[in-house]
Amino acid sequence: MDLCNLSVIKSLMADAGITFRKEFGQNFLINRMIPEDIADSCADTSDRMILEIGPGIGCLTQELAIRYKKVVAVEIDKGLIPVLEKTMADYDNVTVINDDIMKIDLETLVREYSEGMKVSVCANLPYYITTPILMRLLESGIKFSSITVMVQNEVAQRLAAAPGSSDYGAITAILGYYGTTKRLFKVSAGCFLPAPKVDSAVVRIDLYDSPVYDIKDEALFRSLIKAAFEMRRKTLQNAISAKIQGFTKEEITSAIVSLGHDERVRGERLSTEDFARLSNALTEIRCKR
Repeated sequence: MDLCNLSVIKSLMADAGITFRKEFGQNFLINRMIPEDIADSCADTSDRMILEIGPGIGCLTQELAIRYKKVVAVEIDKGLIPVLEKTMADYDNVTVINDDIMKIDLETLVREYSEGMKVSVCANLPYYITTPILMRLLESGIKFSSITVMVQNEVAQRLAAAPGSSDYGAITAILGYYGTTKRLFKVSAGCFLPAPKVDSAVVRIDLYDSPVYDIKDEALFRSLIKAAFEMRRKTLQNAISAKIQGFTKEEITSAIVSLGHDERVRGERLSTEDFARLSNALTEIRCKR
Protein backbone atom coordinates (compact mmCIF):
# COMPACT_ATOMS: atom_id res chain seq x y z
CA MET A 1 0.00 0.00 0.00
CA ASP A 2 1.51 3.32 -1.10
CA LEU A 3 0.83 5.57 1.88
CA CYS A 4 2.23 8.60 0.08
CA ASN A 5 -0.28 8.27 -2.74
CA LEU A 6 -2.84 11.08 -2.67
CA SER A 7 -5.78 8.84 -3.60
CA VAL A 8 -4.81 6.22 -0.99
CA ILE A 9 -4.55 8.84 1.74
CA LYS A 10 -7.96 10.33 0.93
CA SER A 11 -9.54 6.87 0.69
CA LEU A 12 -8.14 5.76 4.04
CA MET A 13 -9.36 8.89 5.78
CA ALA A 14 -12.77 8.74 4.12
CA ASP A 15 -13.22 5.10 5.16
CA ALA A 16 -12.34 6.03 8.74
CA GLY A 17 -14.59 9.12 8.66
CA ILE A 18 -11.79 11.48 9.67
CA THR A 19 -10.28 14.72 8.40
CA PHE A 20 -6.98 16.53 8.87
CA ARG A 21 -6.79 18.09 12.33
CA LYS A 22 -5.06 21.46 12.53
CA GLU A 23 -4.76 21.31 16.32
CA PHE A 24 -2.36 18.38 15.92
CA GLY A 25 -0.42 20.02 13.10
CA GLN A 26 -1.26 17.19 10.70
CA ASN A 27 0.42 17.36 7.29
CA PHE A 28 0.89 14.01 5.56
CA LEU A 29 3.77 13.30 3.19
CA ILE A 30 2.90 12.65 -0.45
CA ASN A 31 6.45 12.32 -1.80
CA ARG A 32 7.68 8.73 -1.41
CA MET A 33 11.37 9.72 -1.37
CA ILE A 34 11.06 11.81 1.80
CA PRO A 35 10.05 9.08 4.30
CA GLU A 36 12.63 6.79 2.69
CA ASP A 37 15.37 9.39 3.21
CA ILE A 38 14.25 10.13 6.79
CA ALA A 39 14.19 6.44 7.67
CA ASP A 40 17.66 5.96 6.17
CA SER A 41 18.95 8.84 8.33
CA CYS A 42 17.34 7.73 11.57
CA ALA A 43 19.94 5.27 12.89
CA ASP A 44 23.26 3.72 11.93
CA THR A 45 22.32 0.06 12.46
CA SER A 46 19.18 -2.01 11.89
CA ASP A 47 19.30 -3.65 15.34
CA ARG A 48 17.51 -0.72 16.89
CA MET A 49 14.19 0.25 18.44
CA ILE A 50 12.73 3.38 16.88
CA LEU A 51 10.35 5.50 18.91
CA GLU A 52 8.23 7.36 16.36
CA ILE A 53 6.19 10.36 17.43
CA GLY A 54 3.10 11.23 15.39
CA PRO A 55 2.99 8.48 12.74
CA GLY A 56 -0.15 9.87 11.04
CA ILE A 57 -1.33 7.17 8.65
CA GLY A 58 2.04 5.41 8.74
CA CYS A 59 4.01 6.37 5.61
CA LEU A 60 7.22 6.92 7.63
CA THR A 61 6.35 4.09 10.04
CA GLN A 62 6.27 1.72 7.09
CA GLU A 63 9.79 2.69 6.01
CA LEU A 64 11.10 2.47 9.58
CA ALA A 65 9.60 -1.01 9.96
CA ILE A 66 11.41 -2.19 6.84
CA ARG A 67 14.77 -0.97 8.12
CA TYR A 68 14.75 -1.49 11.90
CA LYS A 69 14.04 -4.35 14.29
CA LYS A 70 11.29 -2.64 16.33
CA VAL A 71 9.11 0.45 15.86
CA VAL A 72 6.92 1.89 18.61
CA ALA A 73 4.69 4.66 17.22
CA VAL A 74 2.92 7.04 19.62
CA GLU A 75 -0.09 8.78 18.05
CA ILE A 76 -2.17 11.33 19.95
CA ASP A 77 -5.15 11.32 17.53
CA LYS A 78 -7.39 8.37 18.42
CA GLY A 79 -9.17 8.76 15.08
CA LEU A 80 -6.00 7.60 13.30
CA ILE A 81 -5.61 4.41 15.33
CA PRO A 82 -8.01 2.33 13.13
CA VAL A 83 -6.18 3.63 10.07
CA LEU A 84 -2.80 2.63 11.50
CA GLU A 85 -4.13 -0.80 12.45
CA LYS A 86 -5.01 -1.29 8.78
CA THR A 87 -1.86 0.20 7.24
CA MET A 88 0.52 -1.53 9.67
CA ALA A 89 -1.24 -4.93 9.58
CA ASP A 90 1.58 -6.53 7.55
CA TYR A 91 4.34 -5.37 9.92
CA ASP A 92 4.67 -7.52 13.04
CA ASN A 93 7.51 -5.37 14.38
CA VAL A 94 5.31 -2.26 14.78
CA THR A 95 3.42 -1.34 17.96
CA VAL A 96 1.01 1.61 17.84
CA ILE A 97 0.14 3.41 21.08
CA ASN A 98 -2.65 5.99 21.34
CA ASP A 99 -1.20 8.52 23.79
CA ASP A 100 0.30 11.99 24.20
CA ILE A 101 4.11 11.96 24.02
CA MET A 102 4.12 14.85 26.51
CA LYS A 103 2.28 12.76 29.11
CA ILE A 104 3.22 9.13 28.48
CA ASP A 105 5.67 7.40 30.84
CA LEU A 106 8.68 7.31 28.53
CA GLU A 107 10.88 5.31 30.87
CA THR A 108 8.30 2.53 31.18
CA LEU A 109 7.63 2.54 27.44
CA VAL A 110 11.31 2.16 26.56
CA ARG A 111 11.91 -0.48 29.21
CA GLU A 112 8.92 -2.52 28.02
CA TYR A 113 9.65 -2.47 24.29
CA SER A 114 13.37 -1.94 23.73
CA GLU A 115 14.42 -5.46 24.76
CA GLY A 116 17.93 -4.19 25.49
CA MET A 117 18.32 -2.54 22.09
CA LYS A 118 19.60 0.97 21.58
CA VAL A 119 16.75 3.42 21.02
CA SER A 120 16.51 6.24 18.49
CA VAL A 121 13.67 8.71 18.06
CA CYS A 122 12.08 9.75 14.78
CA ALA A 123 9.33 12.38 14.46
CA ASN A 124 7.56 14.86 12.23
CA LEU A 125 6.94 17.67 14.68
CA PRO A 126 4.56 20.65 14.34
CA TYR A 127 6.22 23.99 15.06
CA TYR A 128 4.20 24.87 18.14
CA ILE A 129 5.41 21.88 20.13
CA THR A 130 8.89 21.21 18.71
CA THR A 131 10.88 22.60 21.63
CA PRO A 132 8.68 21.11 24.41
CA ILE A 133 8.91 17.64 22.87
CA LEU A 134 12.67 17.86 22.32
CA MET A 135 13.24 19.01 25.90
CA ARG A 136 10.98 16.27 27.26
CA LEU A 137 13.03 13.66 25.40
CA LEU A 138 16.37 15.15 26.39
CA GLU A 139 15.48 15.67 30.04
CA SER A 140 13.88 12.23 30.43
CA GLY A 141 17.15 10.66 31.48
CA ILE A 142 16.72 7.94 28.84
CA LYS A 143 19.87 7.21 26.84
CA PHE A 144 18.51 7.74 23.34
CA SER A 145 21.19 7.30 20.69
CA SER A 146 19.81 9.91 18.33
CA ILE A 147 16.77 12.05 17.64
CA THR A 148 15.80 12.68 14.00
CA VAL A 149 13.03 15.23 13.49
CA MET A 150 11.34 16.99 10.62
CA VAL A 151 10.45 20.55 11.58
CA GLN A 152 9.83 23.87 9.90
CA ASN A 153 12.92 24.95 7.97
CA GLU A 154 13.51 28.05 10.08
CA VAL A 155 13.34 25.93 13.24
CA ALA A 156 15.84 23.48 11.73
CA GLN A 157 18.21 26.36 11.03
CA ARG A 158 17.87 27.46 14.66
CA LEU A 159 18.47 23.98 16.07
CA ALA A 160 21.69 23.54 14.08
CA ALA A 161 22.94 27.15 14.14
CA ALA A 162 26.53 28.13 14.95
CA PRO A 163 27.35 30.51 17.84
CA GLY A 164 27.26 34.13 16.74
CA SER A 165 24.81 33.56 13.89
CA SER A 166 21.41 35.25 13.82
CA ASP A 167 19.66 31.85 14.16
CA TYR A 168 21.64 30.82 17.25
CA GLY A 169 19.49 30.82 20.38
CA ALA A 170 18.85 29.25 23.76
CA ILE A 171 17.59 25.96 22.33
CA THR A 172 20.77 25.66 20.21
CA ALA A 173 23.02 26.15 23.24
CA ILE A 174 21.00 23.67 25.30
CA LEU A 175 21.11 21.05 22.54
CA GLY A 176 24.89 21.39 22.55
CA TYR A 177 24.91 20.08 26.11
CA TYR A 178 23.25 16.84 25.04
CA GLY A 179 24.84 16.15 21.66
CA THR A 180 25.71 17.41 18.19
CA THR A 181 23.02 18.67 15.82
CA LYS A 182 23.12 18.58 12.02
CA ARG A 183 20.61 19.82 9.45
CA LEU A 184 20.31 17.01 6.89
CA PHE A 185 18.04 18.12 4.05
CA LYS A 186 15.18 20.43 3.11
CA VAL A 187 11.62 19.27 2.39
CA SER A 188 9.46 21.57 0.26
CA ALA A 189 5.91 22.45 1.26
CA GLY A 190 4.60 20.69 -1.86
CA CYS A 191 5.62 17.33 -0.40
CA PHE A 192 2.73 17.48 2.10
CA LEU A 193 -1.04 17.21 2.16
CA PRO A 194 -2.38 19.67 3.07
CA ALA A 195 0.55 21.81 1.98
CA PRO A 196 1.88 24.01 4.82
CA LYS A 197 2.77 27.65 4.20
CA VAL A 198 6.49 27.07 4.76
CA ASP A 199 9.16 24.53 3.87
CA SER A 200 10.45 21.97 6.33
CA ALA A 201 13.83 20.35 7.00
CA VAL A 202 15.14 17.22 8.68
CA VAL A 203 17.55 17.50 11.60
CA ARG A 204 19.45 14.76 13.42
CA ILE A 205 20.75 15.11 16.97
CA ASP A 206 23.43 12.55 17.87
CA LEU A 207 23.42 12.32 21.65
CA TYR A 208 26.52 11.91 23.78
CA ASP A 209 26.91 8.56 25.52
CA SER A 210 28.02 10.47 28.63
CA PRO A 211 28.20 14.20 29.47
CA VAL A 212 31.12 15.99 27.81
CA TYR A 213 30.89 19.07 30.03
CA ASP A 214 31.63 18.82 33.75
CA ILE A 215 29.09 21.36 35.01
CA LYS A 216 29.13 22.02 38.75
CA ASP A 217 25.73 23.71 38.93
CA GLU A 218 23.40 22.67 36.12
CA ALA A 219 20.59 24.99 37.28
CA LEU A 220 22.95 27.98 37.03
CA PHE A 221 24.17 26.80 33.60
CA ARG A 222 20.62 26.73 32.28
CA SER A 223 19.79 30.07 33.91
CA LEU A 224 22.77 31.70 32.21
CA ILE A 225 21.63 30.52 28.80
CA LYS A 226 18.07 31.66 29.47
CA ALA A 227 19.23 35.09 30.66
CA ALA A 228 21.57 35.56 27.70
CA PHE A 229 18.88 34.98 25.10
CA GLU A 230 15.94 36.58 26.86
CA MET A 231 17.93 39.81 26.74
CA ARG A 232 20.08 39.18 23.69
CA ARG A 233 20.32 42.87 22.80
CA LYS A 234 22.14 43.54 26.06
CA THR A 235 25.72 42.63 26.82
CA LEU A 236 26.04 39.30 28.59
CA GLN A 237 27.14 40.90 31.85
CA ASN A 238 24.09 43.17 31.89
CA ALA A 239 21.73 40.31 31.01
CA ILE A 240 23.10 38.12 33.80
CA SER A 241 23.09 40.99 36.27
CA ALA A 242 19.44 41.73 35.46
CA LYS A 243 18.19 38.13 35.53
CA ILE A 244 20.37 36.23 38.03
CA GLN A 245 20.76 37.22 41.65
CA GLY A 246 23.71 36.48 43.90
CA PHE A 247 26.60 37.91 41.89
CA THR A 248 27.98 41.42 41.68
CA LYS A 249 28.58 42.97 38.28
CA GLU A 250 32.31 42.85 38.96
CA GLU A 251 32.14 39.11 39.64
CA ILE A 252 30.19 38.52 36.45
CA THR A 253 32.67 40.58 34.43
CA SER A 254 35.61 38.72 35.96
CA ALA A 255 34.06 35.35 35.05
CA ILE A 256 33.37 36.44 31.45
CA VAL A 257 36.89 37.78 30.96
CA SER A 258 38.35 34.55 32.38
CA LEU A 259 36.88 32.76 29.35
CA GLY A 260 38.90 34.96 27.00
CA HIS A 261 35.92 37.09 25.97
CA ASP A 262 35.61 40.87 26.05
CA GLU A 263 33.49 42.10 28.95
CA ARG A 264 31.08 43.67 26.43
CA VAL A 265 30.39 40.38 24.63
CA ARG A 266 26.79 39.39 23.94
CA GLY A 267 25.49 35.99 24.95
CA GLU A 268 24.90 34.88 21.36
CA ARG A 269 28.68 34.73 20.85
CA LEU A 270 29.13 32.00 23.48
CA SER A 271 29.16 28.31 22.63
CA THR A 272 27.69 25.62 24.87
CA GLU A 273 31.20 24.99 26.19
CA ASP A 274 31.57 28.71 26.98
CA PHE A 275 28.34 28.69 28.99
CA ALA A 276 29.54 25.59 30.86
CA ARG A 277 32.86 27.26 31.70
CA LEU A 278 31.11 30.50 32.69
CA SER A 279 28.77 28.59 34.98
CA ASN A 280 31.71 26.86 36.66
CA ALA A 281 33.63 30.14 37.00
CA LEU A 282 30.68 31.79 38.77
CA THR A 283 30.17 28.69 40.93
CA GLU A 284 33.83 28.88 41.98
CA ILE A 285 33.47 32.58 42.82
CA ARG A 286 30.44 31.80 44.95
CA CYS A 287 32.23 28.96 46.77
CA LYS A 288 35.25 31.15 47.63
CA ARG A 289 33.23 33.74 49.54
